[in-house]
Amino acid sequence: MKDLEKVTWDQGRCPAQARSSASQKLMVWLMLFVSLTYMLYTLKLVSTSSGACNHAPFIINHLSSSSIPYANVTEKRESSSASRTGTGNHKTELRHVVFGIAASSKLWEHRKNYIKIWYRKKEMRGVVWLDDHVKKDPKEGLPPVKVSTDTSNFVYTNKLGHRSAIRISRIVTETLRLGLKDVRWFVMGDDDTVFVTDNLLKILNKYDHNHMYYIGSLSESHLQNIFFSYGMAYGGGGFAISYPLAKALSKIQDRCIQRYPALYGSDDRMQACMAELGVPLTKEIGFHQVSS
Repeated sequence: MKDLEKVTWDQGRCPAQARSSASQKLMVWLMLFVSLTYMLYTLKLVSTSSGACNHAPFIINHLSSSSIPYANVTEKRESSSASRTGTGNHKTELRHVVFGIAASSKLWEHRKNYIKIWYRKKEMRGVVWLDDHVKKDPKEGLPPVKVSTDTSNFVYTNKLGHRSAIRISRIVTETLRLGLKDVRWFVMGDDDTVFVTDNLLKILNKYDHNHMYYIGSLSESHLQNIFFSYGMAYGGGGFAISYPLAKALSKIQDRCIQRYPALYGSDDRMQACMAELGVPLTKEIGFHQVSS
């Protein structure tokens, strides 16, 4: 009788053991699948970055007003691709670059001190674009200050953002329309962006300014890149647009902006218009967008 009970117990236990073994195998395969997916995703992200890791940073975006971090200046590997330069002995100099700086009248008295760190009035050209008039002191050595064109006729529907994004997204176009001569590059930045111009010129001289280039970099926050884009230049870190591209942008930008009222900021509006023009982001990791 006991033998019969033992056989019956063993027979009842076998299906349960089989189910447990199958569940364990399923969990192992699931873990392997998730791990493989994560590895492939990480490799894809790494492949989208520039191949070299020893570029000299030439821009620092200050999001904290309590301190000013130092630029970590390192030697930059020069590009050997003749097809990308195409400028011969006529190198791009500071006189060929015009800076467009996005600023707010409410924060101007504090933020203008960041511009004083890097801007050299006698050697550089630039314009600060504000939302309202501010007091000016020529002795401060700052770029000319202008008030942006009214953008109240543009529709803005993003509930999380601010419609000033429309005004800021048009700074390159407004700077172009000033009609400045001998311009090769428009470099966009915020009022708390600090440019290391020597390194900036080294980067710009890698590219032929006669072609359409949209040069910048990602945020240094993975979450920001996921939320916005891995193919978008972040204005806080600065970005550069060649003159031919700025000219093409100015012809379509207002219509382009009207097509994307739900976008959050100025950077994604700029990327949207670059996409319509068929110009992808050229990534240069020296542009630093430090997002908190």
